[in-house]
Amino acid sequence: MSAAEKATREHTKVHNKRLIFKTIYDQGEVSRVDIARQTSLTRTTVSSNVSELIDEGLVQEVGFGTSVGGKPPTLLSLVDDARHVIGLDLSSSQLRGALVNLRGVVRHQVSVPLAGRQGSAALELVDQLIESLVAKTNQPLLGIGIGAPGIIDAAQGTVRQAVNLDWYDVPLRERLAKRYRLPVYVANDSHVAAIAEYTFGQHKQAPNLAVVKVGRGIGMGIVLNGQLFYGDGGGAGEIGHIVVVDNGTLCRCGNFGCLETIASSRAIVDQARMSARYEARSSLNQTEVSLDDLELEHVIAAWRAGDPTIAPIVSNAGRSLGIALAYIVGALNIRHIIITGTVAAFDQALLEPLRAQLDRRALRTLVEQTQIERSTLGQDIVILGAAALLLAHELGLN
Repeated sequence: MSAAEKATREHTKVHNKRLIFKTIYDQGEVSRVDIARQTSLTRTTVSSNVSELIDEGLVQEVGFGTSVGGKPPTLLSLVDDARHVIGLDLSSSQLRGALVNLRGVVRHQVSVPLAGRQGSAALELVDQLIESLVAKTNQPLLGIGIGAPGIIDAAQGTVRQAVNLDWYDVPLRERLAKRYRLPVYVANDSHVAAIAEYTFGQHKQAPNLAVVKVGRGIGMGIVLNGQLFYGDGGGAGEIGHIVVVDNGTLCRCGNFGCLETIASSRAIVDQARMSARYEARSSLNQTEVSLDDLELEHVIAAWRAGDPTIAPIVSNAGRSLGIALAYIVGALNIRHIIITGTVAAFDQALLEPLRAQLDRRALRTLVEQTQIERSTLGQDIVILGAAALLLAHELGLN
């Protein structure tokens, strides 16, 4: 047998095993006979691969199905905690990590404050996160998935540019794989948020969806035909630097009037701080926290308490998001657009002006087909997406 034939046979074997595993994963409980029927594989192929999966502890027999004449079929199910995945979210002021099982259930979490640390000091914090998680699991680790800010070369696992961390051309995958001897996958935090929605979210397995993550920065992850779209240079979805106001505020990217200067958490806090200094009716003047130490959580609390100075700021953020997203609706006609990130806490106060701008700026027929919703995955969305990224690569669960 030639090397090419051996490679083809090995590829087919891996493909069949992953197909069988994914069928069990998706079905919850399923018999060998039904797996063969659904995959069009022979019963012998199914039986031998299932035996391997059971030996590896990934699958178990869980009882019997309904008999249709003769012996009732034995049902198979995933062993949810057969492996754990380390998922990391490096996109905010708190670096967060978790142990996640094969069903996307978080088993243990840790976080460390970034506290302004950058460069090699920030890398040391990543090591600290991983080591604390490794110490907390008694299950085999499948690998490490990471959602990081900035421009990421996902194919190489390299952080090309992450301004907040002062990382430039950091070979994160290579560094961590060598240190921990585990598979490592790295992608942009907004991109992995889209993978989380596709794998675990309210529109699970929807072939096309977009997730807009609005926090310290603003980015978007896009799933097209069931595959994450990275763009030619890994920067697809960098909508935070679309200019929405001519001659607006200077952005950290060097342009003026970018979306991030209006709708990011930092921009909202800055606007709320400025408003409080000139508006006596602002409740932020009565908080125990000084205006210089104001955080988004204080602004959200003031808004929920009915502070009238916050509503116009949030409404303007929603309008600006709608301007940017009108281009996305017109260009891609994606029907599911999901908003996540810390700023999503403003809920309908943010989403209603966003939808109004879509109505005004994009083709009505397309807008009427588009659902704008808040994510149900909460603050763990990047961690779950990082775990899903690894599950897709290592086990074919995508």
